[in-house]
Amino acid sequence: MSVQNLNTFDPFADEGDPLSNTQEVGSQQNYIHIRIQQRNGRKTLTTLQGLPKEYDAKKLLKAFKKEFACNGTLVDDEEAGQVIQLQGDQRLKISTFLVEEGIPKNSIKVHGF
Repeated sequence: MSVQNLNTFDPFADEGDPLSNTQEVGSQQNYIHIRIQQRNGRKTLTTLQGLPKEYDAKKLLKAFKKEFACNGTLVDDEEAGQVIQLQGDQRLKISTFLVEEGIPKNSIKVHGF
């Protein structure tokens, strides 16, 4: 009786690494993230990051502050790049403002509680 070795068939050999062809797994480059952070008590902070380079963050911050009647600042972060911080919960206002300025709604992610 002879034992056949089935020629060491690997069913996953043609597939390769499942994550090798999906280059956007875990990447956040093409999204604009609007988050809220709790400070102390009822005070909150709204952050906006991932803004495309063609938009001037300083001018956008000035427009936000004037439109929403709140204070804000521009923070340089080594991981996230330039982050706009605004006082209060301004998530929906920022989102509608950016959509009115021509940024597609599917590229804006609103996070928070």
